[in-house]
Amino acid sequence: MATIAITSLPVATAAAVADVLPIVQSGTTKQVTNALLFTNSTLVAPALGTVASGNISACTSTGMVMVTPAIGAATGTSLTATGTIVSTGTAGVGYATGAGGTVTQITSRTTGVTLNKTSGAITLVSAAGSATAATFTVTNSTVAATDVIILNQKSGTDLYDLMVTAVAAGSFNITFRTTGGTTTEQPVFNFAVIKAVAA
Repeated sequence: MATIAITSLPVATAAAVADVLPIVQSGTTKQVTNALLFTNSTLVAPALGTVASGNISACTSTGMVMVTPAIGAATGTSLTATGTIVSTGTAGVGYATGAGGTVTQITSRTTGVTLNKTSGAITLVSAAGSATAATFTVTNSTVAATDVIILNQKSGTDLYDLMVTAVAAGSFNITFRTTGGTTTEQPVFNFAVIKAVAA
């Protein structure tokens, strides 16, 4: 069979706003404008496939469900989940850089400190350890009365018992004592604020 060259075919272009596209429905030819198809159109349950580009920032939706989405590195101001938030990697769940801070106590081991961060390290004033309990207040504007404070000893020769003995809006108390050591030093206590609610 001989090869037949076909030339001078029309070049496909985007339909203009005023273009009319004929369709046949139930044996009747009808006219559909480009504007009707592509301006303010509502797609009902479309199978979009992989969307290469676009902007959905102005969209609103109710009931939208994403199944196993690959979110990547997401940023935001809040996240609400009705189920368990699980970390399967080795990084764990916690605070990012910038959420923490440090403060050093002055004068005595009952002198209060101020650190308005959700996590951090408190360095006690240099003094001898004592098995007698002492208490100081941490003023912290990130703390709500319903929050839970986690404490642990970061450093120090003497071993300390640590307790949170009061939590209020804007502060919490740390009560501590050694297990019997009397070393003169500046131990460091770590803390983290776990946000919680009463109901």
